[in-house]
Amino acid sequence: MGDEEPVVSLYKEKVSKLKQSAKRTLIIFIISSIFIVLIALISIMFGTKDISILTVWDSISQFDANNADHQIVRTGRIPRAMAVLLVGAFLAVAGAVMQGITRNYLASPSLMGVNDGSAFVITLAVVFFPGLPGYQMILLSMLGSAIGAALVFGFGSIIKNGLSPVRLAIIGTIIGTFLSSIASAIAMYFQVSQTVAAWYNTKVQSVDPDMLWLSIPFGVIGITLAIVSARAITITSLGEDVAAGLGQKTKAVRLLSMFSVVLLTGTAVALVGKIAFVGLVIPHVVRFLVGEDYRFIIPGSLVMGAFFLSLCDLVSRYLNYPFETPIGVVTTIIGVPFFLYLIRTRGGEKHA
Repeated sequence: MGDEEPVVSLYKEKVSKLKQSAKRTLIIFIISSIFIVLIALISIMFGTKDISILTVWDSISQFDANNADHQIVRTGRIPRAMAVLLVGAFLAVAGAVMQGITRNYLASPSLMGVNDGSAFVITLAVVFFPGLPGYQMILLSMLGSAIGAALVFGFGSIIKNGLSPVRLAIIGTIIGTFLSSIASAIAMYFQVSQTVAAWYNTKVQSVDPDMLWLSIPFGVIGITLAIVSARAITITSLGEDVAAGLGQKTKAVRLLSMFSVVLLTGTAVALVGKIAFVGLVIPHVVRFLVGEDYRFIIPGSLVMGAFFLSLCDLVSRYLNYPFETPIGVVTTIIGVPFFLYLIRTRGGEKHA
Protein backbone atom coordinates (compact mmCIF):
# COMPACT_ATOMS: atom_id res chain seq x y z
CA MET A 1 0.00 0.00 0.00
CA GLY A 2 2.88 2.33 0.89
CA ASP A 3 4.54 1.68 -2.49
CA GLU A 4 1.40 2.79 -4.30
CA GLU A 5 1.25 6.20 -2.61
CA PRO A 6 4.17 7.80 -4.57
CA VAL A 7 2.66 6.50 -7.85
CA VAL A 8 -0.77 7.91 -6.98
CA SER A 9 0.83 11.19 -5.93
CA LEU A 10 2.76 11.44 -9.22
CA TYR A 11 -0.39 10.64 -11.19
CA LYS A 12 -2.39 13.32 -9.35
CA GLU A 13 0.41 15.83 -9.92
CA LYS A 14 0.47 15.04 -13.65
CA VAL A 15 -3.32 15.36 -13.94
CA SER A 16 -3.15 18.67 -12.07
CA LYS A 17 -0.49 20.01 -14.47
CA LEU A 18 -2.52 18.90 -17.49
CA LYS A 19 -5.62 20.66 -16.14
CA GLN A 20 -3.58 23.78 -15.47
CA SER A 21 -2.14 23.74 -18.99
CA ALA A 22 -5.58 23.19 -20.51
CA LYS A 23 -6.99 26.08 -18.48
CA ARG A 24 -4.16 28.40 -19.56
CA THR A 25 -4.56 27.38 -23.20
CA LEU A 26 -8.27 28.19 -23.00
CA ILE A 27 -7.45 31.61 -21.53
CA ILE A 28 -4.95 32.24 -24.35
CA PHE A 29 -7.64 31.26 -26.88
CA ILE A 30 -10.24 33.60 -25.38
CA ILE A 31 -7.96 36.63 -24.90
CA SER A 32 -6.21 36.22 -28.28
CA SER A 33 -9.55 35.79 -30.07
CA ILE A 34 -10.93 39.00 -28.53
CA PHE A 35 -7.86 40.98 -29.55
CA ILE A 36 -7.83 39.38 -33.01
CA VAL A 37 -11.39 40.62 -33.64
CA LEU A 38 -10.55 44.11 -32.36
CA ILE A 39 -7.36 44.41 -34.41
CA ALA A 40 -9.07 43.05 -37.53
CA LEU A 41 -11.84 45.65 -37.17
CA ILE A 42 -9.33 48.47 -36.71
CA SER A 43 -7.32 47.24 -39.72
CA ILE A 44 -10.41 47.16 -41.92
CA MET A 45 -11.88 50.48 -40.76
CA PHE A 46 -8.79 52.69 -40.62
CA GLY A 47 -6.09 53.48 -43.14
CA THR A 48 -5.30 56.17 -45.68
CA LYS A 49 -9.08 56.48 -45.87
CA ASP A 50 -11.25 55.83 -42.80
CA ILE A 51 -14.38 53.76 -43.38
CA SER A 52 -17.25 53.50 -40.91
CA ILE A 53 -18.26 50.17 -39.41
CA LEU A 54 -21.70 50.45 -41.07
CA THR A 55 -20.04 50.79 -44.48
CA VAL A 56 -17.85 47.79 -43.68
CA TRP A 57 -20.95 45.77 -42.81
CA ASP A 58 -22.74 46.91 -45.97
CA SER A 59 -19.73 45.92 -48.10
CA ILE A 60 -20.06 42.39 -46.71
CA SER A 61 -23.85 42.02 -46.66
CA GLN A 62 -24.88 44.26 -49.59
CA PHE A 63 -21.82 44.62 -51.78
CA ASP A 64 -22.02 47.36 -54.42
CA ALA A 65 -19.32 47.05 -57.08
CA ASN A 66 -19.75 50.74 -57.95
CA ASN A 67 -19.08 51.88 -54.38
CA ALA A 68 -15.37 52.74 -53.94
CA ASP A 69 -15.46 52.10 -50.17
CA HIS A 70 -16.99 48.66 -50.71
CA GLN A 71 -14.25 47.84 -53.20
CA ILE A 72 -11.54 48.95 -50.76
CA VAL A 73 -12.99 46.78 -47.99
CA ARG A 74 -13.75 43.69 -50.07
CA THR A 75 -10.68 43.57 -52.32
CA GLY A 76 -8.07 45.19 -50.07
CA ARG A 77 -8.61 45.36 -46.36
CA ILE A 78 -10.50 42.14 -45.61
CA PRO A 79 -8.07 39.96 -47.63
CA ARG A 80 -5.15 41.67 -45.89
CA ALA A 81 -6.62 41.18 -42.40
CA MET A 82 -7.38 37.52 -43.15
CA ALA A 83 -3.96 36.92 -44.69
CA VAL A 84 -1.96 38.17 -41.70
CA LEU A 85 -4.12 36.10 -39.35
CA LEU A 86 -3.61 32.94 -41.40
CA VAL A 87 0.10 33.49 -42.01
CA GLY A 88 0.74 34.29 -38.33
CA ALA A 89 -1.02 31.07 -37.32
CA PHE A 90 0.75 28.99 -40.00
CA LEU A 91 4.26 30.22 -39.15
CA ALA A 92 3.79 29.97 -35.37
CA VAL A 93 2.53 26.37 -35.61
CA ALA A 94 5.32 25.47 -38.05
CA GLY A 95 7.88 26.89 -35.62
CA ALA A 96 6.39 25.01 -32.67
CA VAL A 97 6.48 21.72 -34.59
CA MET A 98 10.09 22.29 -35.71
CA GLN A 99 11.23 23.07 -32.16
CA GLY A 100 9.53 19.92 -30.88
CA ILE A 101 10.81 17.41 -33.39
CA THR A 102 14.38 18.80 -33.54
CA ARG A 103 14.57 19.53 -29.78
CA ASN A 104 16.16 22.80 -30.83
CA TYR A 105 15.08 26.06 -29.20
CA LEU A 106 16.35 28.07 -32.18
CA ALA A 107 14.40 26.12 -34.80
CA SER A 108 12.01 28.14 -36.94
CA PRO A 109 11.11 28.39 -40.66
CA SER A 110 13.04 31.66 -41.05
CA LEU A 111 16.27 30.36 -39.48
CA MET A 112 16.31 26.84 -40.91
CA GLY A 113 16.14 27.68 -44.62
CA VAL A 114 12.48 26.78 -45.03
CA ASN A 115 11.31 30.31 -45.91
CA ASP A 116 14.30 30.93 -48.17
CA GLY A 117 13.78 27.67 -50.05
CA SER A 118 10.18 28.65 -50.76
CA ALA A 119 11.11 32.13 -51.99
CA PHE A 120 13.92 30.69 -54.15
CA VAL A 121 11.64 28.24 -55.97
CA ILE A 122 8.97 30.95 -56.39
CA THR A 123 11.64 33.12 -58.05
CA LEU A 124 12.44 30.32 -60.49
CA ALA A 125 8.72 29.89 -61.20
CA VAL A 126 8.25 33.62 -61.87
CA VAL A 127 11.23 33.64 -64.26
CA PHE A 128 10.76 30.38 -66.15
CA PHE A 129 7.03 29.66 -65.78
CA PRO A 130 5.27 33.05 -65.58
CA GLY A 131 1.53 33.12 -65.16
CA LEU A 132 1.19 29.87 -63.22
CA PRO A 133 -2.16 29.47 -61.40
CA GLY A 134 -2.25 30.07 -57.66
CA TYR A 135 -2.43 26.45 -56.53
CA GLN A 136 0.68 25.58 -58.56
CA MET A 137 2.56 28.48 -56.97
CA ILE A 138 1.59 27.14 -53.53
CA LEU A 139 2.75 23.62 -54.45
CA LEU A 140 6.06 24.94 -55.81
CA SER A 141 6.50 27.03 -52.68
CA MET A 142 6.04 23.86 -50.60
CA LEU A 143 8.63 22.09 -52.74
CA GLY A 144 11.00 24.98 -52.03
CA SER A 145 10.33 24.67 -48.28
CA ALA A 146 11.26 20.99 -48.41
CA ILE A 147 14.42 21.70 -50.41
CA GLY A 148 15.52 24.46 -48.02
CA ALA A 149 14.97 22.30 -44.94
CA ALA A 150 16.71 19.30 -46.56
CA LEU A 151 19.77 21.40 -47.41
CA VAL A 152 20.10 22.85 -43.91
CA PHE A 153 19.58 19.59 -42.02
CA GLY A 154 21.64 17.69 -44.61
CA PHE A 155 24.65 19.97 -44.10
CA GLY A 156 24.04 19.97 -40.37
CA SER A 157 24.23 16.17 -40.25
CA ILE A 158 27.59 15.96 -42.07
CA ILE A 159 29.34 18.76 -40.13
CA LYS A 160 30.72 18.01 -36.68
CA ASN A 161 28.14 19.11 -34.08
CA GLY A 162 26.22 20.65 -36.96
CA LEU A 163 22.86 19.79 -35.42
CA SER A 164 23.54 21.77 -32.25
CA PRO A 165 21.17 24.75 -31.95
CA VAL A 166 23.63 27.58 -32.68
CA ARG A 167 25.49 25.78 -35.46
CA LEU A 168 22.28 24.72 -37.14
CA ALA A 169 21.04 28.32 -36.99
CA ILE A 170 24.32 29.50 -38.56
CA ILE A 171 24.07 26.87 -41.31
CA GLY A 172 20.45 27.89 -41.92
CA THR A 173 21.43 31.56 -42.17
CA ILE A 174 24.28 30.81 -44.59
CA ILE A 175 22.16 28.59 -46.86
CA GLY A 176 19.26 31.05 -46.69
CA THR A 177 21.55 33.93 -47.68
CA PHE A 178 23.03 31.84 -50.50
CA LEU A 179 19.58 30.95 -51.89
CA SER A 180 18.43 34.57 -51.59
CA SER A 181 21.55 35.80 -53.41
CA ILE A 182 21.14 33.31 -56.26
CA ALA A 183 17.45 34.22 -56.55
CA SER A 184 18.29 37.95 -56.66
CA ALA A 185 20.91 37.39 -59.36
CA ILE A 186 18.47 35.37 -61.47
CA ALA A 187 15.71 37.97 -60.99
CA MET A 188 18.06 40.82 -62.00
CA TYR A 189 19.35 38.96 -65.05
CA PHE A 190 15.83 38.23 -66.31
CA GLN A 191 14.58 41.70 -65.24
CA VAL A 192 11.84 40.52 -62.90
CA SER A 193 13.31 42.01 -59.71
CA GLN A 194 10.21 44.10 -59.03
CA THR A 195 7.92 41.08 -59.21
CA VAL A 196 10.17 38.85 -57.10
CA ALA A 197 10.80 41.59 -54.49
CA ALA A 198 7.20 41.19 -53.34
CA TRP A 199 7.98 37.72 -51.95
CA TYR A 200 11.19 38.83 -50.26
CA ASN A 201 9.82 42.05 -48.74
CA THR A 202 6.30 40.67 -48.06
CA LYS A 203 3.20 41.77 -49.91
CA VAL A 204 0.48 41.92 -47.26
CA GLN A 205 -0.73 45.18 -48.76
CA SER A 206 -1.54 43.47 -52.07
CA VAL A 207 -2.89 40.03 -51.16
CA ASP A 208 -4.49 38.16 -54.04
CA PRO A 209 -8.02 37.18 -52.83
CA ASP A 210 -8.01 34.07 -55.06
CA MET A 211 -4.67 32.95 -53.58
CA LEU A 212 -6.06 33.61 -50.12
CA TRP A 213 -8.98 31.21 -50.60
CA LEU A 214 -6.68 28.62 -52.18
CA SER A 215 -4.32 28.76 -49.22
CA ILE A 216 -6.97 27.91 -46.62
CA PRO A 217 -7.36 24.17 -47.43
CA PHE A 218 -3.57 23.66 -47.48
CA GLY A 219 -3.25 25.46 -44.15
CA VAL A 220 -6.09 23.47 -42.60
CA ILE A 221 -4.40 20.21 -43.62
CA GLY A 222 -1.06 21.36 -42.20
CA ILE A 223 -2.57 22.47 -38.89
CA THR A 224 -4.63 19.28 -38.61
CA LEU A 225 -1.49 17.16 -39.11
CA ALA A 226 0.31 19.20 -36.44
CA ILE A 227 -2.52 18.82 -33.93
CA VAL A 228 -2.91 15.09 -34.64
CA SER A 229 0.87 14.65 -34.18
CA ALA A 230 1.03 16.81 -31.04
CA ARG A 231 1.24 13.96 -28.52
CA ALA A 232 3.90 12.17 -30.58
CA ILE A 233 5.86 15.44 -30.91
CA THR A 234 5.81 15.82 -27.11
CA ILE A 235 7.27 12.33 -26.72
CA THR A 236 9.88 12.99 -29.43
CA SER A 237 10.89 16.22 -27.69
CA LEU A 238 11.86 14.18 -24.61
CA GLY A 239 14.78 12.63 -26.53
CA GLU A 240 15.54 9.77 -28.90
CA ASP A 241 16.10 7.14 -26.19
CA VAL A 242 12.98 8.02 -24.20
CA ALA A 243 10.84 8.10 -27.36
CA ALA A 244 12.18 4.72 -28.52
CA GLY A 245 11.60 3.27 -25.05
CA LEU A 246 7.97 4.37 -25.24
CA GLY A 247 7.55 2.65 -28.61
CA GLN A 248 7.61 5.84 -30.62
CA LYS A 249 8.34 5.55 -34.35
CA THR A 250 10.49 8.67 -34.37
CA LYS A 251 11.29 8.67 -38.10
CA ALA A 252 7.61 8.45 -39.05
CA VAL A 253 6.74 11.23 -36.58
CA ARG A 254 9.49 13.48 -37.95
CA LEU A 255 8.44 12.87 -41.57
CA LEU A 256 4.78 13.60 -40.84
CA SER A 257 5.67 16.64 -38.75
CA MET A 258 8.04 18.06 -41.37
CA PHE A 259 5.33 17.56 -43.99
CA SER A 260 3.11 19.73 -41.81
CA VAL A 261 5.88 22.36 -41.60
CA VAL A 262 6.36 22.29 -45.39
CA LEU A 263 2.61 22.70 -45.99
CA LEU A 264 2.27 25.61 -43.58
CA THR A 265 5.45 27.48 -44.49
CA GLY A 266 5.08 26.96 -48.24
CA THR A 267 1.51 28.26 -48.12
CA ALA A 268 2.48 31.28 -46.01
CA VAL A 269 5.35 32.32 -48.30
CA ALA A 270 3.27 31.84 -51.46
CA LEU A 271 0.53 34.02 -49.96
CA VAL A 272 2.49 37.01 -48.59
CA GLY A 273 6.21 36.30 -48.96
CA LYS A 274 8.93 35.82 -46.34
CA ILE A 275 8.22 36.93 -42.78
CA ALA A 276 10.86 36.20 -40.15
CA PHE A 277 10.82 35.33 -36.43
CA VAL A 278 7.10 34.58 -35.94
CA GLY A 279 7.88 30.85 -35.77
CA LEU A 280 10.74 31.49 -33.34
CA VAL A 281 9.17 33.90 -30.85
CA ILE A 282 5.57 32.68 -30.45
CA PRO A 283 6.19 28.99 -29.53
CA HIS A 284 8.56 30.12 -26.75
CA VAL A 285 6.01 32.54 -25.32
CA VAL A 286 3.29 29.86 -25.44
CA ARG A 287 5.60 27.23 -23.94
CA PHE A 288 6.37 29.58 -21.05
CA LEU A 289 2.63 29.99 -20.42
CA VAL A 290 1.32 26.43 -20.88
CA GLY A 291 4.27 24.10 -20.29
CA GLU A 292 6.08 21.55 -22.46
CA ASP A 293 3.11 19.53 -23.75
CA TYR A 294 2.64 20.14 -27.50
CA ARG A 295 -1.04 19.25 -27.24
CA PHE A 296 -1.31 22.72 -25.69
CA ILE A 297 1.65 24.47 -27.34
CA ILE A 298 0.37 23.94 -30.88
CA PRO A 299 -3.21 25.27 -30.35
CA GLY A 300 -1.81 28.11 -28.24
CA SER A 301 0.70 29.01 -30.97
CA LEU A 302 -2.10 28.94 -33.54
CA VAL A 303 -4.12 31.75 -31.95
CA MET A 304 -1.21 33.71 -30.49
CA GLY A 305 0.62 33.64 -33.83
CA ALA A 306 -2.47 35.02 -35.56
CA PHE A 307 -2.79 37.75 -32.92
CA PHE A 308 0.93 38.62 -32.99
CA LEU A 309 1.22 39.06 -36.75
CA SER A 310 -2.05 41.00 -37.02
CA LEU A 311 -0.73 43.34 -34.31
CA CYS A 312 2.61 43.68 -36.15
CA ASP A 313 0.70 44.51 -39.33
CA LEU A 314 -1.25 47.23 -37.53
CA VAL A 315 1.95 48.68 -36.04
CA SER A 316 3.66 48.60 -39.45
CA ARG A 317 0.91 50.76 -40.92
CA TYR A 318 1.22 53.49 -38.27
CA LEU A 319 4.95 53.36 -37.44
CA ASN A 320 5.75 55.91 -40.13
CA TYR A 321 2.26 57.12 -41.04
CA PRO A 322 1.12 57.95 -43.73
CA PHE A 323 3.87 55.76 -45.22
CA GLU A 324 3.79 52.01 -44.61
CA THR A 325 6.68 50.16 -42.98
CA PRO A 326 7.20 46.56 -44.21
CA ILE A 327 5.76 44.13 -41.68
CA GLY A 328 9.04 42.19 -41.70
CA VAL A 329 10.78 45.20 -40.15
CA VAL A 330 8.42 45.06 -37.15
CA THR A 331 8.82 41.29 -36.63
CA THR A 332 12.60 41.65 -36.94
CA ILE A 333 12.74 44.47 -34.36
CA ILE A 334 11.04 42.08 -31.92
CA GLY A 335 12.67 38.87 -33.13
CA VAL A 336 16.38 39.75 -33.23
CA PRO A 337 16.70 40.69 -29.51
CA PHE A 338 14.67 37.58 -28.65
CA PHE A 339 16.99 35.45 -30.82
CA LEU A 340 20.10 36.89 -29.12
CA TYR A 341 18.52 36.29 -25.72
CA LEU A 342 17.94 32.62 -26.59
CA ILE A 343 21.52 32.19 -27.82
CA ARG A 344 22.86 33.72 -24.61
CA THR A 345 20.66 31.77 -22.22
CA ARG A 346 20.36 28.36 -23.86
CA GLY A 347 21.98 28.48 -27.29
CA GLY A 348 24.11 25.39 -26.76
CA GLU A 349 21.31 23.30 -25.32
CA LYS A 350 18.65 21.15 -26.84
CA HIS A 351 15.38 21.46 -25.04
CA ALA A 352 14.46 18.65 -22.70
